[in-house]
Amino acid sequence: MDMQRVPFDHPDAVKLNDAVQLEYAERYGDGGDLTPLDPSMFLPPRGLYLIAYDGLGRPVATGGWRTQDRNDEGYSDGDAELKRMYVVPEARGLGLARRILAALETDARAAGRIRMVLETGDMQPEAIGLYTSSGYAPCAKFGYYREYPNSRCYAKPLTPEPGTSP
Repeated sequence: MDMQRVPFDHPDAVKLNDAVQLEYAERYGDGGDLTPLDPSMFLPPRGLYLIAYDGLGRPVATGGWRTQDRNDEGYSDGDAELKRMYVVPEARGLGLARRILAALETDARAAGRIRMVLETGDMQPEAIGLYTSSGYAPCAKFGYYREYPNSRCYAKPLTPEPGTSP
């Protein structure tokens, strides 16, 4: 697998974003995730967007993080928000999401963020399983969908890596 940093509006990112939006619409019976996102939100050092490519150069997985600080949507100072984690169906079960998640956490930690947060939904048990098995715990709701009953929010402290200074 070849993991690359790309802009959020890169053609492969747009393709995968369209695919995840279709999956959201199918699972929830709505128009997909309407959270306002702008490509500038994922520019280092205030964010990062990754795509994993398979051995044939096909984009098969994606994910990003963006800086969040205390605001009226329930974020806290030092938050990094995980966005658009997705693996195409034919590449699931290979550990790609876990590898992207780890890379995003490492990058957010290096950028000085102290907590990774994410919002998912109750119709995404695979995502909930990934996050809880990766150390994420339920937290107070935040973000665009904080008022929705099927929204689930999780957080994980981004403690320094062993052997590094805080």
